[in-house]
Amino acid sequence: MTDVEQQMRGLWARLMAWLRGPRPAEAGRKAKAALQDLRDSDTGRKAKEALRDLADSDAGRKAKAALRDLRDSATTRDKS
Repeated sequence: MTDVEQQMRGLWARLMAWLRGPRPAEAGRKAKAALQDLRDSDTGRKAKEALRDLADSDAGRKAKAALRDLRDSATTRDKS
């Protein structure tokens, strides 16, 4: 096989692989890497801190209490 034929076969194989799209495992790895990049970024850290501040605030405590009350009332209602 000549060098040109080899190159054409290689290009054809890459084109077909690209047309088929990424494999599910590859897509999962890429998504996991993207999420890790977001977590490690400055924006990710700021968002995490903001969520922690919200959860620790008075509004966050009230929301947790309200959800707990809803869950308790639902379980009480289901038992009767």
